[in-house]
Amino acid sequence: MNVFEAKPNGKYVARRQFGPDDVLALAADIVRQRLQRGEVMGSPIATRHYLGLQLADRTREIFGVLFLDSQHGLIANEELFQGTIDSTAVHPRIVVQRALQLNAAALILYHNHPSGLPEPSAADRQITERLVQSLALIDVRIIDHLVVAGTASVSFAERGWL
Repeated sequence: MNVFEAKPNGKYVARRQFGPDDVLALAADIVRQRLQRGEVMGSPIATRHYLGLQLADRTREIFGVLFLDSQHGLIANEELFQGTIDSTAVHPRIVVQRALQLNAAALILYHNHPSGLPEPSAADRQITERLVQSLALIDVRIIDHLVVAGTASVSFAERGWL
């Protein structure tokens, strides 16, 4: 998406008019480029921005995982499960299998709440605990679980739940 033209004076000028969806797409591209494979996931703020842009327009609940190496470099970002408007079934076996396939050392879990309220439910906390226990058996750590709703998000790590 090349909507800008570089001028000799170092300024950029839009080639055409564009709306809010174009701006969001451009921002998502910028964040995606910054968080390519190998990028260190050392900034919770960058991770939140990335996930917020990725999940902003979703009308169904999505559960995904950022698979990380031992230095918390990004191996892959995968949306593993898709649900309804207010829930999604998460299967620990699938998460464990994928972590082993990718040789991940750590994970950041994430899912969205299309309702617009990022407060984790009791079910969110229960599945996170099941995943922590399942992944501990293969020495893979969960370093965070982010619940994203629009521009707001809640971090399990920041709340001391991990």
